[in-house]
Amino acid sequence: MSTKRFTLQELQAKKDAGRPITVVTAYDLSSARLVDRAGIDVILVGDSLGMVMLGLESTVPVTMDEMVHHAKAAARGADHALLVGDMPFLSYQASRTEAVRNAGRFLKEGGMGAVKLEGGRTMADTVRAIADAGIPVMGHIGLTPQSISRLGGYRVQGKTAPAALGLLEDARALEAAGCFSIVLESVPAAVASAISRRLSVPTIGIGAGAGCDGQVLVYHDMLGLFDDFQPRFVKRYANLGETIHGALTAYREDVEARRFPAEEHTYAMPDDELASFLETLGD
Repeated sequence: MSTKRFTLQELQAKKDAGRPITVVTAYDLSSARLVDRAGIDVILVGDSLGMVMLGLESTVPVTMDEMVHHAKAAARGADHALLVGDMPFLSYQASRTEAVRNAGRFLKEGGMGAVKLEGGRTMADTVRAIADAGIPVMGHIGLTPQSISRLGGYRVQGKTAPAALGLLEDARALEAAGCFSIVLESVPAAVASAISRRLSVPTIGIGAGAGCDGQVLVYHDMLGLFDDFQPRFVKRYANLGETIHGALTAYREDVEARRFPAEEHTYAMPDDELASFLETLGD
């Protein structure tokens, strides 16, 4: 695998050639290093860390400082993937000036190559301002977790013809504003496919079917490290939670039974030095 950083141009080339794009979230050095070594195209430092790393009930309370902290750690672990920082709630909605400033923090402090924000037509001017500042922007429409209270819960979006047309209008507005890619979350597969065919920029699906130009999954979901809930669209590729639980239980049992540490896990000192040491102690 090449160690060259995956670029926006390569992302676009994949769509143009009909080659699927891979995206996985990561939140620290260890997870980013593993994702990067697997050859994943894009690492998203998602605000989903609020739930899977910080134990929050939603993404809404996550702060910019928390996002930048995790972005820095993830950036140290990835040499190949394009790095995208997820702008948290109220880091871009209050004003375009604040949005540009916070987006810039992801690049200057967090080591990211781009940012992602939620919202459709209402966010087009904000996207344009950030993009005009030289900061690449990934859009996100459909189910937007930061707006979960307004949406009435984690519900599929675009299930009626008017709603689906609204999503298409959102996607086109974001593309026109300068988004290099757009995430489609929890959208009927046929709707996501139709939108993807009508956009020049790549779409990244999560619960939006195989007709998108790429797919994204949350690291903890796909590896079985987070079991508070599992969305329908998640495919679990491993159950590391059970593996880790078993390892920790075995460690506890070994310590309690004095099986660990064994001789091979300890260090020795020369016999004469040991004898001198014990003699000094009077043992």
